[in-house]
Amino acid sequence: MGAWRERLDPSARAGVPAHVTVLFPFLDESRIDASVHAAIADVVGAHRAFDLRFERCGRLPEVLYLAPEPDTHLRQLTQAVAARWPEAPPYGGRFAGVVPHLTVAQRQAPAVPDEVEADLRGRLPFSAHVSSVDLMVHDGTRWQHRASFPLGT
Repeated sequence: MGAWRERLDPSARAGVPAHVTVLFPFLDESRIDASVHAAIADVVGAHRAFDLRFERCGRLPEVLYLAPEPDTHLRQLTQAVAARWPEAPPYGGRFAGVVPHLTVAQRQAPAVPDEVEADLRGRLPFSAHVSSVDLMVHDGTRWQHRASFPLGT
């Protein structure tokens, strides 16, 4: 999957590791101070660590992704963080609902996602344990890791 992401997902080339987004866009970097860090820690720490399984691909307009299952914990994290910062709705409020996903390819010619999905089917399933949420910030060119916030136990 990593090679596909590097080639077909612009965010990978901009420094974003494979991930499932909790909330984007978030606050402008200039607003992220110690009090925001403390609030993120409180919100995230109220949720327990969990396991995910990636068994299938999914599609959104112009996006091929891996679908995390179950996605309930991810949806709850998104709802909790968005509720704490209502000025930062998920995806800027552009979509009626949130679809937790791990992007593999974006904005490709129609045949490309079919090729990638066929290849990925042979590599699935895989599992992941989620024990923290990372805060990434954009410096104008690349994404940088700012902090990690552990989930509760």
